[in-house]
Amino acid sequence: MKQTAVSLGILLLIFGNLSASLSDVAVKLLNGEVHPLQYMFLRQVISLIIILPFWLSQPKTQREVGSWKINTIRAYLVLAGSSMLLVALTYLPLATANALFYAAPLLMIPLSILLLGEYPTKGKVIATAIGFIGILIVLRPTQFHWAAIAALGTATTLALYNVLVRKLPQSQTVSSTLFWTSVLSLPVATPLAWYFWQPISLENLGLITASALFTLGYQGCVVLAYRQSETHKIGLAEYSGLIFVALFGWIWFNESLDTLTLIGILLIVLPMMPRPKRKKFTTQIDIQ
Repeated sequence: MKQTAVSLGILLLIFGNLSASLSDVAVKLLNGEVHPLQYMFLRQVISLIIILPFWLSQPKTQREVGSWKINTIRAYLVLAGSSMLLVALTYLPLATANALFYAAPLLMIPLSILLLGEYPTKGKVIATAIGFIGILIVLRPTQFHWAAIAALGTATTLALYNVLVRKLPQSQTVSSTLFWTSVLSLPVATPLAWYFWQPISLENLGLITASALFTLGYQGCVVLAYRQSETHKIGLAEYSGLIFVALFGWIWFNESLDTLTLIGILLIVLPMMPRPKRKKFTTQIDIQ
C-alpha cells in the first residue's frame, strides 16, 4: 500500500509538471507585454473564478480555510513566484529557465528536514545531487543571465510552497486549498496591480487565462501528490517537467537541443526512474 501511494504521488507530479510546462509556454508567449504585477493579479483573479464553483459545491465544513497561517504564506509564495517566473521566462530560453525552476526539488530536501522533520535516504540525496549536476549542464553557467536570479527565486518559492502542503489539515480538499490560496493573495496583489496597470489585449488576456488554468492543474496535482507520500520520496518526479519544456521550446520557439542539453536532461531524469524490485527465489528440494 505504501509503495502504491508513492507511485501515485510520482504519477500526479508528472501530470502536474506537464500542466505547469504548458503554463510556461503561455507565459513566454506574452513576450514581456504585461507587467509582472499585473499578470500576477489577473492570474489570481482568473484562478479564483475557475475554482469558485468547485468550492461552493462542497459542504460548508469542507469550505473552511483550515489553517490561516499556512494558506496565507502559500498565497504570498504564489505571488512572489509568479511575478519572478514571468521575468525569467521572458528573458531566458524555456529549457534554461526551467532548469533553474527545477532546482526546487533539490531545495525541498533541506526544507523538508527543517520544516517537516523528514529525513531522506542516502540514495535520494545522491540522486538529487546528480540531478543538480544535470541542471548545471543545461544552464551553462558561462552563459549566465541576470534573469536567472528571478528563476532561482521562483525555485525557492516553489520548494517552500510544496513542502508546506504537508502542514495543511489532511481534511482540507484540493478545491478549498486552491480557493483560499487565491483569495488570500488578493489583498496584496490588488493594490500593486492597480498602481502598475496598463491596457491589455484580448490575446494576452487569453494567454493569462490559459496560464492560470494550467497552473491550477499543477497546484492541484501537487496538493494530491504530497499528501500521498513524504516529500523526499517523490520530489524527484518534479524534474519530469524539464523534458516537457525542452520539447515545447523546440516546437513553439525553435529552441534547439544540443548534445550537452540532452546529457543534462538525462542526468536529471534517470535518477528518478523507479528501480525494479529484486525478487527473492527459494530453492525447494523434494525428498522422496
